[in-house]
Amino acid sequence: MLKPHDKGHDQTIVKRGGGKHKHDDHGGAWKVAFADFCLALMCLFLVLWLMAARNTESLQQILTEADGAKTDQGKGVMPEQVGGPRGSLIDRFPMPHFGNSESEGKQKATAEQTDVPTTPSSKVKYDSPDDLTQLSKVLTKMSAEAGLSSNLESIVTPYGLRVMLHDTDRQGMFVRGSAVPTDKFRALLRKMGPLFAQMDNQMLIVGHTDSLQYADTSYAAFSNWTLSANRAMSARAQLLAGGMNRESVLQVVGMADRAPLDTKRVDAGVNRRIELLILTTAQAKTIATMFGVPDAADPLTHDVDTALPDATLLQQLRSKLGGDSPLRDLRRNK
Repeated sequence: MLKPHDKGHDQTIVKRGGGKHKHDDHGGAWKVAFADFCLALMCLFLVLWLMAARNTESLQQILTEADGAKTDQGKGVMPEQVGGPRGSLIDRFPMPHFGNSESEGKQKATAEQTDVPTTPSSKVKYDSPDDLTQLSKVLTKMSAEAGLSSNLESIVTPYGLRVMLHDTDRQGMFVRGSAVPTDKFRALLRKMGPLFAQMDNQMLIVGHTDSLQYADTSYAAFSNWTLSANRAMSARAQLLAGGMNRESVLQVVGMADRAPLDTKRVDAGVNRRIELLILTTAQAKTIATMFGVPDAADPLTHDVDTALPDATLLQQLRSKLGGDSPLRDLRRNK
């Protein structure tokens, strides 16, 4: 009989305790990868949120007037494009810088207004060519101080002072394809506000674009008509923010590419411009009468009236027709 310690006895070895599983090789690496993925998603969310906030602030700047009221023009048709060439080929400029607080913006506007002396008790009327020439010199000096001397041209006309603020190859008035003014142009318009607040004249604000067309030419698509009108409204908002009276603006017009200054180049920078036509008193009254109710009317036929001309102008015309003239002979024959 064999004893347990005999060499012929088979030994049984039993291993106890947990062994390695097939997923033990990975350890906690998946937790680190998951944390990195969540961090990347959070960073992406922050970037998208900042971009959306920036665009919203820019649109509110365009659509908000001096007193915080929203304008109706341009809603829903701002800088979003549908592809193809844009209405402006100037280099893209950085978005305008806004202050960190509302008080900072007010302080900046106040500082800009102090550069021009204000006399709220009396207003200046620019009707004679000499007066308009003097106003042109002041505006030219303002543009030079703003670094936009080559972007401003002014011409004295029988209707008033025509001020043209246009693009150049190096400097544009607005961010490419939008109605957001550049920093220099916005500062210049706000500096003009107190000067225009002192005058008794009224003005027309006209927006112009170049002749480059958008890819979508349907009737409801964003076009040069929309862009020029939005830019004219944006210029009006900046003038009002600078202190100009609302009554100083008689009309805001968008003319798209219908009145180019350079007809040989469709993308000429001089064609992209904002024009301020400071009207004489007589011309402003004529335009207001043209679109409003005439002062007096004579019935021609049933439901058809004709407006009577100004009595003073009519007398001047009659005096010029004095002497022997075909028109006077015609009146005599009648």
